[in-house]
Amino acid sequence: MQPSEHPAQEAENKWRHWQSVSPEQGAELCSVAGFEAELLRVWEGSDFVAQHCLKQPELLMWLQRSGVLAHSYSDGELDRLLGARLDEVADEPALHRELRRFRNEQMVRIIWRDMTQAAPLAETLEDLSALADACVSRALSLLYTWLTEKQGTPRNAAGEQQYLVVLGMGKLGAWELNLSSDIDLIFAYPEPGETDGARPTSNEQFFIRLCQQLVKALNSQTVDGFVFRVDARLRPFGDAGALALSFDAMETYYQSHAREWERYAMIKARVVAGDAAAGREIMAMLQPFIYRRYLDFGAIESIRDMKRLIGRELKRKGMADNVKLGPGGIREIEFIGQAFQLIRGGREPELQIRPILPVLQVLGEKQQLSPEEVTELTEAYGFLRLVENRIQAWKDRQTHLLPESESGRLRIARAMGYTDWGQFFAVLERHRVKVQSHFDNVFALSEEVTADLPLQAVWDQELDDEQAAGRLEQSGFSEGAVVLSRLESFRQGHACRSLGTRGRHRMEQLMPVLLEAVAQSPAPDVTLERILRIIESIARRTSYLALLVENPTALTQLVKLAGISPWIAQQVARHPLLLDEMLDPRRLYTPLKRERLEAELATALAAVDKDDQEQQMERMRQFTQSNMLRVAAADLTGVIPLMVVSDYLTEIAETITCKVMEQAWDLLVAKHGRPSNVSGDGNGFAVIGYGKLGGIELGYGSDLDMVFLHGNDNPNLMTDGKRPVANDLFYARMGQRMIHMYTTRTPAGTLYEVDMRLRPNGNSGMLVSSLEAFEEYQKNAAWTWEHQALLRARAVAGDPAVIQQFQRIRREVLSRERDPEKLRADVREMREKMRGSLDKSNGQQFDIKQGVGGIADIEFMVQYSVLRWAYKHPDLLDWTDNIRLLDSLARHRLFEGEVAELLAENYRALRAVYHRKALSELPGLVPEDELLREREAVQALWQRLMLA
Repeated sequence: MQPSEHPAQEAENKWRHWQSVSPEQGAELCSVAGFEAELLRVWEGSDFVAQHCLKQPELLMWLQRSGVLAHSYSDGELDRLLGARLDEVADEPALHRELRRFRNEQMVRIIWRDMTQAAPLAETLEDLSALADACVSRALSLLYTWLTEKQGTPRNAAGEQQYLVVLGMGKLGAWELNLSSDIDLIFAYPEPGETDGARPTSNEQFFIRLCQQLVKALNSQTVDGFVFRVDARLRPFGDAGALALSFDAMETYYQSHAREWERYAMIKARVVAGDAAAGREIMAMLQPFIYRRYLDFGAIESIRDMKRLIGRELKRKGMADNVKLGPGGIREIEFIGQAFQLIRGGREPELQIRPILPVLQVLGEKQQLSPEEVTELTEAYGFLRLVENRIQAWKDRQTHLLPESESGRLRIARAMGYTDWGQFFAVLERHRVKVQSHFDNVFALSEEVTADLPLQAVWDQELDDEQAAGRLEQSGFSEGAVVLSRLESFRQGHACRSLGTRGRHRMEQLMPVLLEAVAQSPAPDVTLERILRIIESIARRTSYLALLVENPTALTQLVKLAGISPWIAQQVARHPLLLDEMLDPRRLYTPLKRERLEAELATALAAVDKDDQEQQMERMRQFTQSNMLRVAAADLTGVIPLMVVSDYLTEIAETITCKVMEQAWDLLVAKHGRPSNVSGDGNGFAVIGYGKLGGIELGYGSDLDMVFLHGNDNPNLMTDGKRPVANDLFYARMGQRMIHMYTTRTPAGTLYEVDMRLRPNGNSGMLVSSLEAFEEYQKNAAWTWEHQALLRARAVAGDPAVIQQFQRIRREVLSRERDPEKLRADVREMREKMRGSLDKSNGQQFDIKQGVGGIADIEFMVQYSVLRWAYKHPDLLDWTDNIRLLDSLARHRLFEGEVAELLAENYRALRAVYHRKALSELPGLVPEDELLREREAVQALWQRLMLA
């Protein structure tokens, strides 16, 4: 062929030659409508296909007559076809020959369907991956059998037969294999041991020998070509490591020695051959290494480093036009998707998938990428992968470089459906520019953030003390010398001194930016102290330092909220996972209502094995803390009003309570069966919230006051499981399990503190009461103060039938007509007892809750009034919170004048101050000269209502 010969003419010449060699067959093929045009198109684009057809005229006839070019293969069809082909194979030379011939036939079929657009790109990639799977699996099966016949069967110490597991990495693992790709394989076997042959060998030696034979069967070049080039360098320790390792050795490596890029590689790992059950075991073992349980922003820097290395290598080799590794290439799209997988995959199981296009779709659904980004990346990926296949289809060579010759460029352009190179290249460049832009947005270099920061020199200690203190004060700090001293103690503290190389690098990136952000806050000196405590607590987790370096938004929100609230700063310091919530301000300042809380909790728990109780509890704690933080953020910034804050906090507690009850029930039923007193979906159990939980008035640090009830009225009934227990005992254990789930400390702390002292007979009473016993106690033995508590009681979870009975009992007990004077005396006496033991007021400070004229006085006046009039106005019992109770009392004109309005107004004012104290981690006390107007108003109302 002359260099200037048109690719179409070259294909035409080859076709004429084929016809001259096989004229009858050529005539038959020309008589098939459209076949010749397809052939010329494919032969123009793939010299590999043309040469195989020229060497084997019968191959071309088989392709046309069999109809394989006209339909897709079903799942497993390639494997079945190869299995039939290998049925009579009895030795390695025959295996090598048949594998190669089968592979070449299928490559011709796949390329033909790809280039004629009979198969979409996804089918081409899947067919190539399925072909590789079939070749690896079928070859392994025969080689294993032959080797056991020679050396015996490998067994573990218990005598169980051992099999090899083959992991496919990269594009093979993701079902994305291209036309002339290597296959990256890792080999492992379950346990050490030895073969049971006449001359035993270790399992390690056996499997290494088996792997060598398998690689040779696939990789070696014969007169028939090769099957797949095999790359085993991704295995532990690379070329220096054993070709096959036991599962224990694999686990030790990935826990102790693996590098960050190996996590990236493992995202696409898939068992492609060998023992399926053992394969599931090793994939489960690798899962914690690949997907961290926290958001891991360190992955961004690792992938950025990988990209830099690739970029330097490409420049060194002069390969900027590499469609895979070059700027805007396939690898950049994969990096974008896999960065998010590494960062978020441990927390969001939807991202634990291998193919890149579904990953991009999930990222779009989760709003991590915009719809425009997803569309442009998806379109670019499809285009670039087609270009890659067209490049490799020409000679069946593993190259990603655009051709340099005129004829080669014209051939690629025409194979892609364009008339000339210029038209094709313009489209290619548009895609690559978009990909590179999106890549740069995701992996923006953090060094740019720290450029030219005024306080950089302070942190880098480039100024003397006087200059540094002055620079700090110019930036907004009040006491420059004090701040400088604090920074020095921070630098010399354990948190900084114990950092490794990577951690120190991230700290050096973070601190100048952090100082600038703190300097802009309303109270820089106080804010810095709070922030430094947080940094000290997260320094060991350098991924959190990376999160703040990589996300200016998160850093801004942290500084803002820590500056407003020491409570938030304290929570983040105790539970650094809360930093994740700082990433998206739209989410941070939008607390969730009940339905969305339930959905979020279900998603969080779905990622954890149901049998892993510890992790289930850990996820519930993380859920509670993150949602409380969102409420606090919205509260402090005025997004939601104060009186709604408790609604949100109460709904978080109720959502958790329902889940705790559900899990405790499932656990006990699995052990003992269902109690025989329940039917349908009910569980015969109810959780009654008292106090702030019942009154829908929870604060940020509130305990949960609760009473547990069950509907079993026959002490002789038993559960129906294999290990039956009495129903009463079942419910007692269920209550114990719930308390355990609330109060057990995990790495994320406790869920809630629980107070059960309001149950019948207090601490000496049964943990879980029957409805019958509860009713008897409330009607015949309870004190007035216990009826005051019952006013605030409300069912928050449980069996509707039990809840209905509780509500009946509550109404019957509370709607009794009472002697007003005795009731007033009882309530007043209880208030004085409480004040005597709980009031922390002194000559200098006033206790907002328990002091004279404080919150508790209002609550007692409301409770007295409702108990006084509920017999006459039953709707007073409809609500349990103070504001709506006051509204009901006002509606019935049970207070003179504006008493209800005054009580409500002062209640809100006192609650607001008390609430802010809680957020500031301060006791509920104010100076004696504060809140005087509110206190005097409440005292006057107490005189009118309770002392008249």
